[in-house]
Amino acid sequence: MRKEIVIYEKNEASLGFLRNFFKKRNDYSAIFIKDEKSLLEEINKKKAAALIVGSSVKTGKINFADTGCPVMAMVAGDITRGIRSIMERDIDIYLISPFHEEDFEHKLKIAIEKRGWIENICRDKKELETIVDLTYLVSSTLDPKEVLYFVVKKIAELIDVTRCSIISIPCEEKRHAYVISSFEDPKTTNIKLELKKYPEIRKALSSRSTVFIKDALKDPLLRKVRPVLAPLGIRSIVVIPVIFRNEVIGTLFLRTSRAGHTFTEREIRLCNAIANAATNAMYNAFIYEKLETEKTKLEKFAITDYLTGVYNIRYFYHRLEGEFSRAQRYKAPLSCIMFDIDYFKKVNDTYGHRVGDMVLREFAQFVKKHTRKSDVFARYGGEEFIMLLAQTSDKGAIAEAERLRYVIKEHRFKSLKNKKGITASIGVASYPHKKIKTQDDLITFADNALFAAKNSGRDQIRAWNQKSA
Repeated sequence: MRKEIVIYEKNEASLGFLRNFFKKRNDYSAIFIKDEKSLLEEINKKKAAALIVGSSVKTGKINFADTGCPVMAMVAGDITRGIRSIMERDIDIYLISPFHEEDFEHKLKIAIEKRGWIENICRDKKELETIVDLTYLVSSTLDPKEVLYFVVKKIAELIDVTRCSIISIPCEEKRHAYVISSFEDPKTTNIKLELKKYPEIRKALSSRSTVFIKDALKDPLLRKVRPVLAPLGIRSIVVIPVIFRNEVIGTLFLRTSRAGHTFTEREIRLCNAIANAATNAMYNAFIYEKLETEKTKLEKFAITDYLTGVYNIRYFYHRLEGEFSRAQRYKAPLSCIMFDIDYFKKVNDTYGHRVGDMVLREFAQFVKKHTRKSDVFARYGGEEFIMLLAQTSDKGAIAEAERLRYVIKEHRFKSLKNKKGITASIGVASYPHKKIKTQDDLITFADNALFAAKNSGRDQIRAWNQKSA
């Protein structure tokens, strides 16, 4: 590829030498500039391998130190004044007239190579700063997710990538992986991936080593997923298993991909270095996620009835205490509905207790599905269930009870032979009422109303009130 050389010179002797030199060279492409404005435009394109200027031309608006482009000066005419001029402009590579092609070519190569050295030093400095920053962040933050995002964000800044993410594969998981951090969005978490669509991740998991796909459209490993990758323009992929104490953690992977061209060895080494520097943080992130999941499960178990999957009575009473106190303070209505499955003993005697348990669960889940999210529905005990309705008066509670009684009666239970139906007796009590002084009164009167409904023939609703007390 020909190196682009920008030339801004007005001395005729220097111009003649330069035109003659570049005319004979196929490895350079010379662009001759006539004024300072055009020179500034060309520099801003940042395509030039080097810039050649005459010592006598004016470049007052240009600070060559900020261009990022190596500069070489041609000193002709008044040599003393020319050297002073280039020193004032911080140009340290120059050629003094009379010019010789061998000397010019040597110094031009030095100027171009110097740019490469400076770029490499700046790049290495930036990469080392990233490792140092990451090490500091790992030891200072209490948020592993912050470190994970720092990793993918920094890689995306240092390397031209299309995607960069941290992927977790729980030990018990065989079919799915989860994106737990992505540079595109710091809020990204737990995006599910089907592992069958990512053979490169599966290979990294089994081999416990870095998987490098040079060309995604040619690599046999990705043959089955090429139709998916082709429209995305992804050319090269790197998957790095993050290993902690000789174990692939969790499992965590750093996966990067890019379009256009392949990853270099230096870029892969950098990804490995960053991944290794963040290993502890990634391990903490995995443990943190696992603990959070277990904590959520335990919290759910603590408030859930094991058989039916709805709230247990302990949680119901916890919510009742708060809602009743709130109702008293703000003089707001609060209602309680109690359900009893009619003739449930007959279900157990006819089909057995296993089927009876299935009916209980199906009943509970069905009623839960047909209730408002704000209502608290729980198993009271045996075949009895209870519901708390905040901000609901006696009329609203009776209407809701009637609606639920109807949908229960119409439902065909999968657990029963021939999908038979069942009915429920329902009791309702509501606050405020002068006889309801405590939360226990509310439950007691709802239970009394339920007893009245059962004694009146079942499959009906009774609401407790002063007349029936």
